[in-house]
Amino acid sequence: MLLWLADYLSQYYHGFFIVNYLTLRAIFGVLTALGISLWLGPYMIRSLSYHQIGQSVRNDGPQSHLSKAGTPTMGGGLILVSILISTLLWGNLTNKYIWLVLIVTGIFGAVGWVDDYRKVVEKNSRGLPARWKYFWQSLAGLGAALFLYCTAQAAAETTLIVPFFKSVSLQLGPFFILLGYLTIVGTSNAVNLTDGLDGLAIMPTVLVSAALGVFAYVSGHANFAQYLLMPAIPGSGELVIICGAIAGAGLGFLWFNTYPAQVFMGDVGALALGAALGLIAVIVRQEIVLIIMGGVFVMETVSVILQVGSFKLTGRRIFKMAPLHHHFELKGWPEPRVIVRFWIITLVLVLLGLATLKIR
Repeated sequence: MLLWLADYLSQYYHGFFIVNYLTLRAIFGVLTALGISLWLGPYMIRSLSYHQIGQSVRNDGPQSHLSKAGTPTMGGGLILVSILISTLLWGNLTNKYIWLVLIVTGIFGAVGWVDDYRKVVEKNSRGLPARWKYFWQSLAGLGAALFLYCTAQAAAETTLIVPFFKSVSLQLGPFFILLGYLTIVGTSNAVNLTDGLDGLAIMPTVLVSAALGVFAYVSGHANFAQYLLMPAIPGSGELVIICGAIAGAGLGFLWFNTYPAQVFMGDVGALALGAALGLIAVIVRQEIVLIIMGGVFVMETVSVILQVGSFKLTGRRIFKMAPLHHHFELKGWPEPRVIVRFWIITLVLVLLGLATLKIR
């Protein structure tokens, strides 16, 4: 929106051309989303508290969590509003990737909102039935992957890139749709599983989104992509705006979500943010790098799969409790220790993912 305005005003003053610089718009996108989150956060928390939209806590979980009962939840709406406003202000609204990510993020957010609403407001412990939740997730994920496949203009846009290897890639053809679907839906649910402690999910989301912004910038810049042996995806550079908005909105939310949390994001935030990360990774052809950088999300998900599988097959549990962060809590780790150590792991993994830009 501001890009259009700047283009118009540049007829009268050439200084407005500066808004065309992607890096500058990305920086202002971060600051705008951060500012909106910090500004609206207190009002949102008061509103959620007034309407008694509070978190319910499992009795069989860590005893330290019982004190969190009643803490406002569904705060992920604040993140989504901040991302939306910042992106509309600073993004190029003629870019198809911008709209695709916003639409998919919105659909997953809506699914999470319905689930949260039924659990918290209607006091329905089941929330949105799993079959309907996965139906809508699958519909959005498949739709996004199919759209990308049908609108791809170059082979690089549907090629699987293997990190750390200069010339190892695989042309996926129609299998691109399956990989895209699994990445989007899988990442969405992985972030949701990780969102169990104060600030545990949002900081890794911020770090991964910032790193994906680097990949988006490189893939959208033909010269940089060629130099770093990355796939050149025309128009993908504009995703830097959304990645910056996610990082800024996430940091603003963390201000209120840090231990002890004043608000939780709920499924409305976790499902939407995970879908956004997955979709961006698919667009810039970095699904494998996403697995590396989002290693915390991966190990949380794997811990649940192993726990359920082991109990069904042998009647025994591998972990004291799944997801994995609860296992460490029940082993005696204080909640802040679990959170910060998972953040440190994510930072290391993100740096490793960024290293793939050059190590080939």
